[in-house]
Amino acid sequence: MTVEQLYTNCLSEAAYFITSNGEAAVIDPLRDYQIYIEKAEKSGVKIKYVFETHFHADFVSGHIDLAAKTGAQIIYGPNAKTDYKIYEAKDEEIFTLGNCKIKVIHTPGHTPESSCYLLYNEDGIPYSVFTGDTLFVGDVGRPDLFGAKISKEELAGMLYDSLNNKIKNLNDDVIVYPAHGPGSSCGKKLGKETFSTIGEQKKFNYALKEMTREEFIKEITSGLSAPPAYFPLNAQINKRGYSSLDDIMSKNLKSLSVSDFENEIKKGVIVLDTRNPDDFENGFVKGAINIGLNGRFAEWVGTLININQPLLIVAETGKEEESILRLARVGYEHVKGYLNGGYNSWLLAEKPIDMVLTIDNEEFELDYKHEKDIVVVDVRKESEYDSGHIKNAENCVLQNFESSIGDLNFTDRLFVYCQGGYRSMIAISILKRKGFNLVKNIKGGYVELIKSGIPIETSQPTLN
Repeated sequence: MTVEQLYTNCLSEAAYFITSNGEAAVIDPLRDYQIYIEKAEKSGVKIKYVFETHFHADFVSGHIDLAAKTGAQIIYGPNAKTDYKIYEAKDEEIFTLGNCKIKVIHTPGHTPESSCYLLYNEDGIPYSVFTGDTLFVGDVGRPDLFGAKISKEELAGMLYDSLNNKIKNLNDDVIVYPAHGPGSSCGKKLGKETFSTIGEQKKFNYALKEMTREEFIKEITSGLSAPPAYFPLNAQINKRGYSSLDDIMSKNLKSLSVSDFENEIKKGVIVLDTRNPDDFENGFVKGAINIGLNGRFAEWVGTLININQPLLIVAETGKEEESILRLARVGYEHVKGYLNGGYNSWLLAEKPIDMVLTIDNEEFELDYKHEKDIVVVDVRKESEYDSGHIKNAENCVLQNFESSIGDLNFTDRLFVYCQGGYRSMIAISILKRKGFNLVKNIKGGYVELIKSGIPIETSQPTLN
């Protein structure tokens, strides 16, 4: 028996590949299914099952394509109703995989259909539990992503029962394999590790501490930030089904000449530049939005760009396919093509370009202390801002940027920073697209700013 965790950092997502005696099962696969087929071929096993822990909100699962390519059966837990063929398992139903067994544990709470899968080894001993978004390392799945049909308080109550009546009853040495790790928006304070044990979680996970049902509901439903806009859309895609990834890539991975690219821009198509911020600042197609592949690319696209918005891609040479594939992972399928030759071809054709002026913390310190009428813009989350920020900085949170920049004026001299530089370049590209031209980026963000002598203040609430 083998168990392999396949972790994707940009989505903080973990899929699992299990083998036993010539058979394999995949749990919560990403949309780019080919990796699982290649693993099966390399291991000489046949994929028998694709287990889904719930209707994922943060990515489009690869279960439909993978089942179509391999003949595997798609398994969901109770209460999962789809527009395509699945096997809806019963609570505690057992599936045989080679010499092992996998038991369904229905654990509603994150969503009504959420289920965990308990793997028994060849000796019939519980070995690991695949918890999806029911239980993370140091956290549990948030109960507010399902929608308005069931309140977050009602789902939190279900989660309390699932954890206390089912999960906590498992042996302490059972390995916990969740669907997400740190950085995921599916929880509110996930730990740094991507796996643990039941015993460790009973000791250190705040949500597994002894508390009343009412205390648990209050704890789980408080402090929840707004989820990315694409979450409910992805959940619906996973429930209703989707077009083949092969068809999407064939349609979207289209090389465009400079003239064809320019014609699409004139039609109102948005240019998405997926290069690193350091490359983007030195020159870009005028009006382009920068969301680099080197960060949480798909999540920021899903937060800031409408899922139905047609897109044009400018990528580092050789990264065009990756850009379009990672968009498809979160359901963004309306790509008109990519610029052949990348930004250099646009530059050589002498088409309209723009640049970003970036300054270091020493240059900013001089401007901050001696220049008047400058506006410092902090685009980090409220919690980051509250824990420490440049004195008098405006908190224009990137997650809801359209509304948070409402008080800025086109005549303002803007100095923008985030924590390390990735988010500030996204923000500046949006500002420039909107017509804000007096904008400077602070290199290295808050991490570098606190090393200078610039005044810092906090917004933490005071205790009476």
